[in-house]
Amino acid sequence: MRKENTLKALLLSLVFITVLTTQMHSQEMSFEAYNPKSTLVVPGVEIKSAKYPFIDIHSHQRDMSVEKLTSLLSDMEVLNEGIMVNLSGGSGNSLKEKVDNINKSYPNRFVVFANVDFEGVGSSSWGDKAASQLEQDIKNGAKGLKIYKSLGLRYKDSDGNRLAIDDPRLDPIWSKCAEMGVPVLIHAADPKSFWDDMDSDNERWLELKTHPRRKRSANDPAPWEQIIQEQHNVFKKHPNTKFINAHMGWYANNLKKLGELLDEMPNMNVGIAAVIAELGRQPQNARAFFISYQDRILFGKDSWQPEEFPTYFRVLESNDEYFPYYKKYHAFWAMYGLNLPDEVLKKVYYKNALKMIPGLDISLFEK
Repeated sequence: MRKENTLKALLLSLVFITVLTTQMHSQEMSFEAYNPKSTLVVPGVEIKSAKYPFIDIHSHQRDMSVEKLTSLLSDMEVLNEGIMVNLSGGSGNSLKEKVDNINKSYPNRFVVFANVDFEGVGSSSWGDKAASQLEQDIKNGAKGLKIYKSLGLRYKDSDGNRLAIDDPRLDPIWSKCAEMGVPVLIHAADPKSFWDDMDSDNERWLELKTHPRRKRSANDPAPWEQIIQEQHNVFKKHPNTKFINAHMGWYANNLKKLGELLDEMPNMNVGIAAVIAELGRQPQNARAFFISYQDRILFGKDSWQPEEFPTYFRVLESNDEYFPYYKKYHAFWAMYGLNLPDEVLKKVYYKNALKMIPGLDISLFEK
């Protein structure tokens, strides 16, 4: 009997261990899958339309047919977007066609920036030819110049060497923009975390895991600090050219440093496209920064996803606490509102862009 009871007890123990082990395994999940809904109950509401009409200085639209512009305008009206700046304007006939479509449909609601073809840098008279083409593009209706991150990362000169952002052979481009009175919106490098070790300390680990092509080695194709410094060298060398540093120059996570850079380079301004998640996790610090540098910050979104704009509005306008961001691999943390003063909001939304970009319709904003 004692042996029988011992056997039953052993069997029960095995069953218990099996059940417990099964339950534990069923609770295992990856970091990507773990995305709990907050139980926190706090006041707040989604802001679907901006408090003031805004200029999106960082958009990309390949299709600018009249039909596409009509569709875009419908979404813009819902968001209270006054003017969309399409940075993917191209050059030559392609740019002229986009401008023509704008002029015959909604001439005061869309703007294009030109792009430079960096193929052949180092060949005879490249700088003069490129500057001449840029001048023609501006005469054809471009309101500024957009520089992609490919400069500094991928472009090579005619000898096959990496084309640095501060290569003196590019100086005619920056000088032409100063001469023509148009701004340069420039994107250099990517977040520094892309150059760092991909380990448990890397805040962008999930983004790098889900987008492995974004990972770089420490010197691929140059150290992050070097590429960023090349950009700053250009700003300093061309003080009469107005620069808009895309993505806050990748210093939205270090606003003290960014403030020092703005103080050092008075012709540098910053756009907030794709870095709202950095601002929304430091509301007091970011609010103070926006107030201090209110004349140097411009609204932008980057990817055209109308459903994502409300997060930008809510971070900038509200005093809400702990609300979700829309893309976990960018930010696995919650957002907080900056509750910016109205005058600061107006500057960020449209006043600063009106000052920098020539020929915009002020009547859309100042009633």
